[in-house]
Amino acid sequence: MPEPRYPYWPITRRPYIAWPNGARVAFWVGLNVEYFEPDKRGTAHSATTTHLKPDAMNFGWREYGPRVGIWRIMDILDKHALRASVLLNADVCAENPEIIDEGNKRNWAWLAHGKNNSNYWAEMSLEEERRAMADVVNTIKQGTGKQPRGWLGPGLSETYNTPDVLAECGLTYNCNRCNDDQPYPVQVREGRMISLPYSNEINDIGLFVGKTVSGPDFYQIVADQFDVLYAEGAQRPKVMALALHPFIIGQPYRSKYLDQVLDYVAGHDDVWLTTSDDIAEWYYAHYYDEALAAMPALRQ
Repeated sequence: MPEPRYPYWPITRRPYIAWPNGARVAFWVGLNVEYFEPDKRGTAHSATTTHLKPDAMNFGWREYGPRVGIWRIMDILDKHALRASVLLNADVCAENPEIIDEGNKRNWAWLAHGKNNSNYWAEMSLEEERRAMADVVNTIKQGTGKQPRGWLGPGLSETYNTPDVLAECGLTYNCNRCNDDQPYPVQVREGRMISLPYSNEINDIGLFVGKTVSGPDFYQIVADQFDVLYAEGAQRPKVMALALHPFIIGQPYRSKYLDQVLDYVAGHDDVWLTTSDDIAEWYYAHYYDEALAAMPALRQ
């Protein structure tokens, strides 16, 4: 049985967290910038052609993201003075370097997101994973000029060794869990690691492709999520992540609702519009040691 990484710890029994300037919600945009290999698996618009080689319909649909969608999203984020936290496939550094250049101009945060999104981060030995992770981290560092600090596995996949390997490579937070509204410590063999809130629920793939909601529905769902966290944040500050993919939310008829919902969130006082890197840095500087000491013992 794999070793447990963190105990059950109800959010009502933790030390109080305060965000900068008394913010109720730390809000970050998780922008998935991905590369899909031709003739391999990937998010599909329609299952009717996934068995074909080439699968021109689905591959072309995904290509809309780096060719068009992300540039539309850049304009929207710029309008609201929001920096993206980019879940970056390492292959993008070679395939779409123009995106890296524009992201650096905007001081985006770069998180490691595996090599590409055609292959899950799974079924590797410890040594194989160490080599693969070092390659991903080094490629992103060279491509962006910055050491990535966070991780999201392709398809939120990982091995039992991933937390340890992340820490070995200098990463300090993992977004794979989606099980909380606040960061919390995760046990690793060496170094330190936290889980940082990401979202499967407020995710454009799950909403638009999985549940096939409309643009107005997307706006209402995201606004409702924010409203509840904002109200709760008056007593116990929270984190809200909005997970986006350029080939989904970057479509013209959907992007207008992203613009509207960001305007709604940014229109509230006591909201920290930030990046995942900055949330993790704040947590480490102000709460990590206290949280680690207060965290219940693991139940073996």
